[in-house]
Order: sequence, then structure tokens, then C-alpha cells
Amino acid sequence: MYITIDERDRRPVYQQIVDEIKVLIARGELQEGSSLPPVRQVASDLGVNLNTIAFAYRQLQQQGLIKIKHGSGATVVSRKLTKKADEALQGQLRSALTDLLLAGLSRTEIIALVMSTLAHLSRREVVKAD
Repeated sequence: MYITIDERDRRPVYQQIVDEIKVLIARGELQEGSSLPPVRQVASDLGVNLNTIAFAYRQLQQQGLIKIKHGSGATVVSRKLTKKADEALQGQLRSALTDLLLAGLSRTEIIALVMSTLAHLSRREVVKAD
């Protein structure tokens, strides 16, 4: 599992870790049943406090993506978020789209940006939007 932390990113470190692991799960690089590295190992690799990693893992567990068994580690159990998380994501999407509109991007530019980002996340070719 390869994740990075960007010190210039405004998101908290734990959120960057959560988001990076979500991308790996969404891409299929972490399949259902895959074990995540131990908290201590990830903390050491990234140079962050182990409580930060533990908190990130708990966030992923609350979202229904991983299961944590104390002493056995964490395992990917799903590639789908819980219904509760889906509703929160709709709010985040609305907020992000509003910010893009306020930044002066046209509908076409926003669609192109979304398609490009989806292609990057899924590692597929960009599909032209109408």
C-alpha cells in the first residue's frame, strides 16, 4: 500500500490518509479481503503519530470500508460506503460544485474536470462529455 502525505494540503493528516486509502479501494488496488498494514508500520513509514493512523482506520471502519480486529489488524470488507456516508457525500459534492461555479468555471469546464478526475481515479481514459 503506497500513500503519501502532502504538508501543503489543508486537510488534516488523518483525512489525507483516509482519502488515499479510499482511492486505493475504489481503484481495486485494495480488494475485499486485503489486509491493511499495521498501524505502527504506516505511522513509521509516513512519520506520523500512530494515533493519527488509528483514527484514520476507525474513520474507514465507520464508513463500512474496513473491519478492525484488535490483534489481527484491519481488512477491507467492502468497496461501497454505507448509506449514511452516501448522504454526506452528496452534500460535499454540492459544496464542491458550488465552489467551482463561484470560481468562474463554466458547466462544460466543470464536467471536463469531473471526467478527468474520474479517469485519474479509475486509471482509465477520459471520456468526452457532451
